Amino acid sequence: MFTRHKGEVFLVIGAIAFAFNGIVSKILLQADLSEWRLVQVRTGGAFLLLITFVLLTNAKSLKVTKKELPLLITYSLFGFAIVQFGYFIAISRMNISMALIIEFTAPIWIVLWIKYVRKSFVPKDMWIAISLAFIGMLLLAQVWKGMTLDTVGLIAAFLDAFALATYFILGERLGPSRPTASLNALGFGIASAIWAIAFPLWSFPTEIFTQSINLSGPLENYNAPGWVLILWVVVMGTVLPYLCVLSGIKLLSASTSSVIGMLEPVLAGVFAWIWINETWNTIQLIGGATVIAGIYIADKTRTKVKS
Repeated sequence: MFTRHKGEVFLVIGAIAFAFNGIVSKILLQADLSEWRLVQVRTGGAFLLLITFVLLTNAKSLKVTKKELPLLITYSLFGFAIVQFGYFIAISRMNISMALIIEFTAPIWIVLWIKYVRKSFVPKDMWIAISLAFIGMLLLAQVWKGMTLDTVGLIAAFLDAFALATYFILGERLGPSRPTASLNALGFGIASAIWAIAFPLWSFPTEIFTQSINLSGPLENYNAPGWVLILWVVVMGTVLPYLCVLSGIKLLSASTSSVIGMLEPVLAGVFAWIWINETWNTIQLIGGATVIAGIYIADKTRTKVKS
């Protein structure tokens, strides 16, 4: 019983940290740090911390064979570069919790992939889950009003969900071959290299580190230098929740962990309401609840899927 509660505490801390990270990230985006550069600094910072940890504890696990490299690059591109980029684009153009709810449809896309690509069995409950999720998203977008959600933000949120699904699918193949910390260090490292090629480090807007940024919400009377917020995003918004979620998954089942993880969009909505006055109308609240119900059923049903 103690072990179970310990796992639950880890997962709740992880969900809180991930949810609050959306607020800090949005403050940085509103301070004119571009989505591209925020992904770059978050990815690079997480890589430096994780690679240091792995080098000190299990350096041999970083060895990569030529056969592994193409799959590892694809895994890193989708799971660490596109997932984060889609997320930051989405939260910059729509409510944080809405973006997260759409991102959390990833389990549904995974099961559809299992059904139509792997040609494996999918339980009937999954179709109920998919129906609920899509009905909920129609309510969120209020399509009868001509799409009240930002189109680019909506596309980015779905890109985020598809990339996250790809991350889990490829992670399932790569996971058994190396420790999780090593796999994620390599993933962040390759993603960092991709961003460095696309956006050279010498042109990084370094003035963001010393820029005085208003903290908004309950702390609107206070400012902080950009480096403090960026450090928060890297440590408290990436590395800490990653370690907590990983610890929770090891103590509980993956299905239970993913259900507890659904606290993230709910908490993100609460934080966004308190901090940056993001609000939903009644129809959108019903839509969000419907999507979460669909995701919950999908996660519970996924354990029955034969892969």
